[in-house]
Amino acid sequence: MQYIQLIIIAGIAGIVLYQLYAVLGRRVGRQPEDAPASETAAASVRPLDRTVDTLDDAAQLTGLAAVRAHDTSFDLADFLAGSKQAYEMIVKAFASHDRATLRNLLAPAILADFEAAIDGREAESRSETVEFLHPPRADLEKADVVSGDLAQLTVRFLAEFRSRTKGPEGEGIDDKRTAELWTFERRLKSKDPNWALIHVDAAEA
Repeated sequence: MQYIQLIIIAGIAGIVLYQLYAVLGRRVGRQPEDAPASETAAASVRPLDRTVDTLDDAAQLTGLAAVRAHDTSFDLADFLAGSKQAYEMIVKAFASHDRATLRNLLAPAILADFEAAIDGREAESRSETVEFLHPPRADLEKADVVSGDLAQLTVRFLAEFRSRTKGPEGEGIDDKRTAELWTFERRLKSKDPNWALIHVDAAEA
């Protein structure tokens, strides 16, 4: 009797194992080997950083990725080098009351602030010249495309310069160290390659 029960149990186990194999061994859905050779090859060489090919895709990007999506020729190293030159030119032009240079480098709103400060110093018969002791340091703080192709990049500048001032109380020489955040703006599709300064903030050194 016990021998017969063992045979029945073994038979049931065989049936269960067969059903498990039938389910687990079955291919569900489309398998890689089912795809045409052309699709398989394309999948194997698909780049991780895909090219942005639509405006909708570009709108989803932020930071430098958004800038480069609108302007594939953008180079951060070149931008920072140019921003350092602009920084020195603007600081020197502001000190020497060079309004013509400032008009080429500043957006209208901030230009008005600079010119108002110059007007105030001229009314007090004050003048200044600036000499940079070392090239300023420039580091990208923030980058984004805020509207359409309008890009805004904020740069942290650390600088040391010697200021020679002259006023009613006499002349003075002062060595200064500054830390500032300058925000530049440009339409990336514009033929004009120049970035305009739109905002200045104090920063921690």
